[in-house]
This record gives sequence, C-alpha cells and structure tokens, in this order.
Amino acid sequence: MSAIVANSATHISTVSRYRLGALVATCSILMLFVALTSAYIVRSASASDWQPVAIPKVLWLSTALILISSVAIEFSRRSLKEKKEAGYGRWLLITTFLGLGFLASQVIAWRQLVRQGVYVASNPYSSFFYLFTAAHGLHLAGGLFALGYLLVRKGSFGHRRDGESIRLGATDAVSIYWHFMDLLWIGLFALLMYWR
Repeated sequence: MSAIVANSATHISTVSRYRLGALVATCSILMLFVALTSAYIVRSASASDWQPVAIPKVLWLSTALILISSVAIEFSRRSLKEKKEAGYGRWLLITTFLGLGFLASQVIAWRQLVRQGVYVASNPYSSFFYLFTAAHGLHLAGGLFALGYLLVRKGSFGHRRDGESIRLGATDAVSIYWHFMDLLWIGLFALLMYWR
C-alpha cells in the first residue's frame, strides 16, 4: 500500500513540476507582450505618423490553423492519459504540422506586406506589426521544438521507473505552453485588427 502511495506522490510531484515550469515560462512571455502592448497603445495615441496597413487576409488562415492545433494537442494529451499510443503520436504530429503551417502563413503575410511596400521601418504601426508577429513566431518555434522533443522521445520515457510520469508531465507542460501561444495570438490578432 505504501509503495502505491509513494508512486502516486512521485507522479503528482513530477507532473506538478513540469506544469509549474510551463506556467513560469508563460508568465514571463506574457509580461513581455503586456509591455509591448502598452507601448503599442501609447504610441498609437500619441503620433501623427501612425498609419495602419491593410491586414493580410492570410492571417485569418493563421488564426484557424493555431486554433485547430490547440484542439489537436488536447486530443494528443488525452490519448496519452488513456494510454492510446498511436493516437498520442498521431495528434502530436498533426499539431506540429499545423504549427509549421501557422509559421508559413506568417511568412506569407510578411511577403504580402513587402509587395505592398510596407516594411518594418515604414511607420510605427508596421514596426509593431512585424515586431508582434516575429516575437510570437519565435516563441511558437520554441513550442515546435518542444513538440519535436516529445515526438523524438515518444517511446524512450518508458525505460525509467518514473518514465510515464515524466512523459505525462512533459506533455502537460507543452500543452499548457501551446494553448497559451494560441490565446496570445488571438489577443495579438485582435489588437492589430481593431486597435488601429
């Protein structure tokens, strides 16, 4: 009986540690974007050179891709909890491809802006647009790296005594981070679309 309680405590401790790490990471990223958003709002209200640009339509595709990817990673996490290995790996892979599609659509948006003659230094609004999308894209690339880690290490966690707890904790942490990237993008997209 005491071994079961000890294993359960180890499992909870491992999962909690990973979740705490993900929450600390998301809070620090949130602080960065809150500071950038504050600067954006103040700058937009205090400048005569503020010239909003037409938002590329491909950003709607970006938004759809990241929303669907959030659903996919949740299916992956649930498959792992239900010990459905094939579903876990398949949904992780789908999430990864959707994340790559999101980044590709961001690059397409940048190219469309360049074709319109809108560059980073064109005006303050375009500077913030490129800054927000680049900063979010870099953080999302970190999430893609974490997804890749889970995919590569998919079967190797089981060799350790607490391997299942580590894998569940790592998957929960990546899920938290990925959902945060989704919510952050929705906030940024709304800001760029409606606070012009």
